[in-house]
Amino acid sequence: MKVYIGNDHTAVEMKKFLKAHLEKNNIEVIDLGNTDGKSSNYAEYGIALGKAVAKDKGSLGIAICGSGIGISIGANKVHGVRAALVYEIQSAHLARQHNDANVIALGARFIANEKAAEIVDEFLNTKFEGGRHEDRIKVLNEYNG
Repeated sequence: MKVYIGNDHTAVEMKKFLKAHLEKNNIEVIDLGNTDGKSSNYAEYGIALGKAVAKDKGSLGIAICGSGIGISIGANKVHGVRAALVYEIQSAHLARQHNDANVIALGARFIANEKAAEIVDEFLNTKFEGGRHEDRIKVLNEYNG
């Protein structure tokens, strides 16, 4: 499994924690985020992450900024990306199971690193249910407005 991770300056520590956690579990992590902690633009990182995930079919992404909101909006600007902002394990599960989300967005100011790892694990280990959800995902994928 390949996971792209992108973050702004507020999320450097969470990104490092999650990257180490994932690599310890033999998951390939491609770091597209801020590394120095200097003020940066979440929108640029969200879009870059979205482009990488959209281009690399079958990959997943983790987007992190202070709240998770801005970077998720940025990622969702990229056609083919379904970024879900989550704060709980159950919402991460449903984002994959029902929405076939390919990017998870987290708020570094609101989620402890250990909980973020649990949320990410749930996201990565949940499969899309398909069935009744396929038509809904098709609408999202085909929209080009």
